[in-house]
Amino acid sequence: MSEEQYAERMAVSRAIMNILDDWGLELSDRHTLLALPTEIRARSMEKFRDKEPFPDEVEINRRLEHIIGIADALRTMHPTNQQMGLYWMRRPCRQLGGRVPLAVMLEDGAQGLVRVRLHLDCTYAWDQSGSRC
Repeated sequence: MSEEQYAERMAVSRAIMNILDDWGLELSDRHTLLALPTEIRARSMEKFRDKEPFPDEVEINRRLEHIIGIADALRTMHPTNQQMGLYWMRRPCRQLGGRVPLAVMLEDGAQGLVRVRLHLDCTYAWDQSGSRC
């Protein structure tokens, strides 16, 4: 991995850790949400903030992309009040079957991340529908 790639992956890892901090996730929930390998213990998650990037694996990268997309959509929905996005993540949502978005993501894994992102991000939903201009 080049120095530039390493720096980019570290920036993504820091950003993800900050998002998960904002969402108030416990270390074990972060581990679950990211589908990290079992040899990475939940209590060692802090190393991804400053010491090393998340593993470069397809499933982990996919989940990182969805988390960033969800965070961006929340910022777009509530541009003047970040707390409203955090509030939304912890409240039951009718469009998610009355479930809490964080629970959907943690309990349903990758499909839960996609479901929450589809609900929040109309551009992503449009792209996933196969619609093209």
